[in-house]
Amino acid sequence: MYLTDRSAPAGADTERGRRRGLRPKVAPVVLVLGTVSLITDISSEMVTAVLPLYLVTTLGFSPLGFGALDGVYNGVSALVQLTGGHLADRVRNHKLIAGLGYGLSALCKPLLLLTSSIGALGTVLALDRTGKGLRTAPRDAMISLSTPAERQGRAFGIHRAMDTTGAMLGPLAAFLILNAAADGYDAVFGVSACVAVLGVVVLVLFVPGRRQDTLPGIAGPRLETPRDGAATRQDTAPPRSGVRQDTPPDAADAPQGRPPVRVREALALLRLPRLRALAGCAALLGLTTVSDAFVYLLLQRRAGLPEEWFPLLPLGTAVVFLLLAVPLGALADRVGRHTVFLAGHLALLTAYALLLWAPATPALPFLVLALHGVFYAATDGVLPAALAATVPEHLRASGLAIVGTSQALARFCCSLGFGAAWTMWGYGPALAGSAVGLLCCAAVAGLVLRPTGGTR
Repeated sequence: MYLTDRSAPAGADTERGRRRGLRPKVAPVVLVLGTVSLITDISSEMVTAVLPLYLVTTLGFSPLGFGALDGVYNGVSALVQLTGGHLADRVRNHKLIAGLGYGLSALCKPLLLLTSSIGALGTVLALDRTGKGLRTAPRDAMISLSTPAERQGRAFGIHRAMDTTGAMLGPLAAFLILNAAADGYDAVFGVSACVAVLGVVVLVLFVPGRRQDTLPGIAGPRLETPRDGAATRQDTAPPRSGVRQDTPPDAADAPQGRPPVRVREALALLRLPRLRALAGCAALLGLTTVSDAFVYLLLQRRAGLPEEWFPLLPLGTAVVFLLLAVPLGALADRVGRHTVFLAGHLALLTAYALLLWAPATPALPFLVLALHGVFYAATDGVLPAALAATVPEHLRASGLAIVGTSQALARFCCSLGFGAAWTMWGYGPALAGSAVGLLCCAAVAGLVLRPTGGTR
């Protein structure tokens, strides 16, 4: 892990590196947050890897019932992301809000040991996803604010690679525990709770509590708000004695010389055309993105895999994600983030086609999981990197939350719809409908996200 030199002013090392022609190292906060995500994902993916089979085979849930819970699991965070992003921008303490989110999720893990009804499970999963919704935008904002604009894709790729390492180790741990313990599911939930607490401890001890100064080139565009007219008039007036001309009227009451972020300022982000385009396309594509749990259930049935091997399916996705997250993030910085983002959805469409029409050969699971991993490597970190150049620095978490919320709400609707379609018509017609919808939505998104001057 890289250590920062606190004796030098912020950005001095980066500037010296540029003068020497050296590539700047990745920001330490990216590595620390990657470590927190790695540990937390071990905990989360231990549960995620066994939850579909636990609900469907052990508790006897129908595809519709499972789709409802899966929708809650993926959709509740959407309702909280805006709150988490706005709070982080308003209090100017991204670590505090992210820490609350990580802590809430850690508290929910042991509660899975005490629940078996759909109502109780839905409540616990909703609280767990509330924690995820609180932490996602502040965490991504800390990554974005610590990284120069031209290296955003690489920074998010590094973080997602570390995050995916945890996603790879979690299913493996669940597989080993299920085969070693008599009460396998209870043991998985208990160990998951302990690992989640460790992630919170690392966040509290090693992530800086105060936001560092903004690096050159990452502030983003200026957003005009209703107060800008008054501010412009004030800037043209002679400065008062003892007051800097560039100081906002209420700067003394706000950390780092900026007034607290108001709700109307966050909502004003929707006036940015590029942000509206990203949020709309993320939602459109999310409406036809079948959740991971359904993909693994379909693959297990199509390939005829034994139930005890089910927890290893997410491991296949995670391995490919881990290998490709950084290369595809760097590729997105060079050739365009929107291009890589859409290419990832085409990889997912190919995986759907294999699940629908490919023969059930031993190669089928490997091909589907590889394409599933390519999808995440090309989209998960690339989308926030594309957003970073669109949103002003002081509203970065709110902007990330708006796009994340639109995407998560769409996937919530997809889980409910796919579960209902599977229950009524079977998984084949349900997946075929999703594939056709994804193809149409990708075509529309390709037209909307065509690069314009200065966009990537």
